[in-house]
Amino acid sequence: MKTMKLRVLLLASAFALTACGSPEAATEPAAQPGGVNITANQNRVHAAKVDAIAALVPAAIRARGTLVVGTTGNGTPPLSFRADDDKTVIGVEPDVASLVADVLGLKLDLQATSWENLFLSVDNGQYNAGFSNITVTEERKDKYDFATYRKDTIAFEVRNDKNTTVREAKDIAGLTVGVGAGTNQEQILLRWDQQNKTAGLAPVKFQYYQATSDYYLALQSGRIDAYVGPNPTSAYHVAVEGKTKIVGSVSGGGTIEADIAAMTKKGNGLVNALQQALDTVIKSGRYAEVLKRWNLTSEGLPASEINPQGLPRK
Repeated sequence: MKTMKLRVLLLASAFALTACGSPEAATEPAAQPGGVNITANQNRVHAAKVDAIAALVPAAIRARGTLVVGTTGNGTPPLSFRADDDKTVIGVEPDVASLVADVLGLKLDLQATSWENLFLSVDNGQYNAGFSNITVTEERKDKYDFATYRKDTIAFEVRNDKNTTVREAKDIAGLTVGVGAGTNQEQILLRWDQQNKTAGLAPVKFQYYQATSDYYLALQSGRIDAYVGPNPTSAYHVAVEGKTKIVGSVSGGGTIEADIAAMTKKGNGLVNALQQALDTVIKSGRYAEVLKRWNLTSEGLPASEINPQGLPRK
């Protein structure tokens, strides 16, 4: 889903971002062309340093004074993507990382990288942490520690004129559905489709395209009845385009609850500081302001947790 096409499609639409009123919250700039602030000047929501939590940061990081965070900067809105200068990385993931750095009293050093290099760079210590829509899995927990901050959710998106609700397998029987090949959402749909066929219901017709923008063109033209993808992408698209709606959602783990988390190298001593910083901004409301800013309020967690049960091993 990491395509420039999608960014152009989404950012060409109207989406007015509103300011938050607390003293520490940033004031949004006037609406940019297209109604969304995609400039390098994000005026992010900020939080105050908490000395007791900052003291939990490993000494080498404290001495350096920076928190080096990796994120996939060429991703899709609203996760992490390039601003209109085609250089500055913006989105909900950088915003959350910025809040954590504030609480820890560190300057955020945000590094844009590929998905594969993100894990390698955290593993070898080049990055202190990764904030990049990373799902907790049992396999990943062998090498990394996690501090959760958002639900991992998959959304069902349809055109506004469709009278459709998706809560369970039978609701997609007979539909033409667009979904990314090899994704968690495809695996969930394939299981649902098998259940339906076993029950004598009409099979799903699956459609696969190369880019997320292609799925949205197919949805708008009626070539597919629904698009199933990560909730953040769908929620953002619904907000900026105004032509579609989300009619159902499930956990990214299907029948297993899944969480998005900050990732750090296992046993390096940083995860407690990350978890307590996240807990602080969740409780203070700063994180809720960030979620609202990117239309992701539904994915908020009541508290951050270290290394919860992850998706099972393959």
